[in-house]
Amino acid sequence: MSKGDLTRQRIIELAAPLFNQRGFEGCSMQDILDATGLKKGGIYRHFRSKEELAAEAFRYTLTQAFNTRMPQLDSHLNPVESLQTLVRLFVELPSPVPGGCPILNTAIDADDGNEILRHLARDGLMTWRNKVSEIVRGGISRKQIREDVDPKAVANVIIATLEGALMISRLENSRTALKDARRALEEMISRLATPSDG
Repeated sequence: MSKGDLTRQRIIELAAPLFNQRGFEGCSMQDILDATGLKKGGIYRHFRSKEELAAEAFRYTLTQAFNTRMPQLDSHLNPVESLQTLVRLFVELPSPVPGGCPILNTAIDADDGNEILRHLARDGLMTWRNKVSEIVRGGISRKQIREDVDPKAVANVIIATLEGALMISRLENSRTALKDARRALEEMISRLATPSDG
């Protein structure tokens, strides 16, 4: 990696928590200059605009979140255990980039019209939903999850429950909602198993 690439990556890593915590509008270029110790020219040498930097910061934050909360699952886990592990990791592991879930933060932040960030948040959601749906479909094909289960519906319920619980937990400064969500989801997931596996 060249010196320029290293500098660009460092800018992204330092800007990521600012955007994730403060949002696009709440994060000023001065905040980024203060965090990086660079002048404006140093930032704009690597990024054409604040929007481009925010997009790269989102991609970085999302990758970190997925790598932490959706790692390669042990091959010995059956699909029900894999889903429960994803739920457990989301609840137990803090966001690797300060500010919480980048999809939730960016979806709310971009709701006022930042189409680039809105598109990236939607893509992030689709990636997450596809990952969960893929686990469910695999379980159905191996007859470890009931064939009447709708993979996309399961993914939507898991994601909506976790994201909603995260929002409540942040507002209340308490992990109670996340723990409640985990219990409810684990019960729901256990009911997906075929009778022979459950």
